[in-house]
Amino acid sequence: MSKKKVVSIEDRIPKLKQARKKKANRRLIFYLSIFFVLISIIVYLQSPLSHIKTINVTGNSFLKDEEVIEQSELTTQTNIWTIDKSNITTTLADNPIIESAEVKRNFPWAVDIQLTEYDRVGYVKEENSFYPILGNGTTLNEIEQESINGDAPLIVDFTEEEYLHRMTKELQELPETILNLISEIHWKPTDENQNEILLYMNDGFLVNGTIRNFADKMQVYPSIVSQLDPESEGIIHIGVGAYFESFDDEGEEEEQENE
Repeated sequence: MSKKKVVSIEDRIPKLKQARKKKANRRLIFYLSIFFVLISIIVYLQSPLSHIKTINVTGNSFLKDEEVIEQSELTTQTNIWTIDKSNITTTLADNPIIESAEVKRNFPWAVDIQLTEYDRVGYVKEENSFYPILGNGTTLNEIEQESINGDAPLIVDFTEEEYLHRMTKELQELPETILNLISEIHWKPTDENQNEILLYMNDGFLVNGTIRNFADKMQVYPSIVSQLDPESEGIIHIGVGAYFESFDDEGEEEEQENE
């Protein structure tokens, strides 16, 4: 019959003390680690290590990077964690050229500013120079050109700002494929219709229309032209209904009246 080994309490006490000591040491290391991590975070936030080093601007055609960065009020002394993205986007959107803006942190030290500018929808002429005009009616007087290359229509005789803004808003909504077909837009107000306009098209046709709902009504233009003889000359009406009036018909009517 085997005898059970009896361990006295005196033999177990050192082992218990050793286990408690190890547990206490692990707990101390854990707390010290947290402490040093917190200290490191505080030092990082207060040091140049947390400052912005790079500001990337994209989506800008009319504005220079430096102008956007200056307006955002971001600098290389700005803490990347303290930037107010909402406030920056609101500030940038106050610029008449900018339709919207988005700000993102790109860790560890960069900030990205993504812009959406209003589209250039035409040009206005002052004396012998041409200036781009945007979809919200803003004329870029700082961008002076001696000529235009046909990438947007020339907007002529809009002497009242209200009607100019209405026109540019409609052009902003017009598909680029149709916008590129327009050579010139002339404001031709009458007593009956202050919104009347006359368009000179790059394909040689004239278009009589109205500013009101112009973007929607102009959608039919390619369809109408596709049914016409390219050699025919006349004016396309897109006001009330849409139809083509040939200049030859007018000549025949005048001859009949003379007879």
